[in-house]
Amino acid sequence: VQLQASGGGLVQAGGSLRLSCVASGRTFSTYDMGWFRQAPGKERDFVAAINWSGRTYYADSVRGRSTLSRDVANDTVFLQMTSLKPEDTAVYYCAAKASTWGRAPAREVSEYDYWGQGTQVTVSS
Repeated sequence: VQLQASGGGLVQAGGSLRLSCVASGRTFSTYDMGWFRQAPGKERDFVAAINWSGRTYYADSVRGRSTLSRDVANDTVFLQMTSLKPEDTAVYYCAAKASTWGRAPAREVSEYDYWGQGTQVTVSS
């Protein structure tokens, strides 16, 4: 099972990025797919997640500026981020876990079983 994150880069404040996460090794259509981020010296924090039914959940810090979507046929999730701020600078990780019927997508690091390698997002002021 592998998760491959991409799409990070250097962008000016106010700009946009679209992060992608491609899953391989099994079918992820019934999985929660989440994004987390970790800045230097800080803990890994929840950003956004989507479950098997398409239900999404966002951290307060990115709600209204980010849109999470998934391409089920290609086992890919996309995190579109707009109005980026310097405080969004971090390594962004995608993660996956089997969805739990009737539950919102998972938001805790400890709930996820599979992790990608991370992609760096740097927002300059």
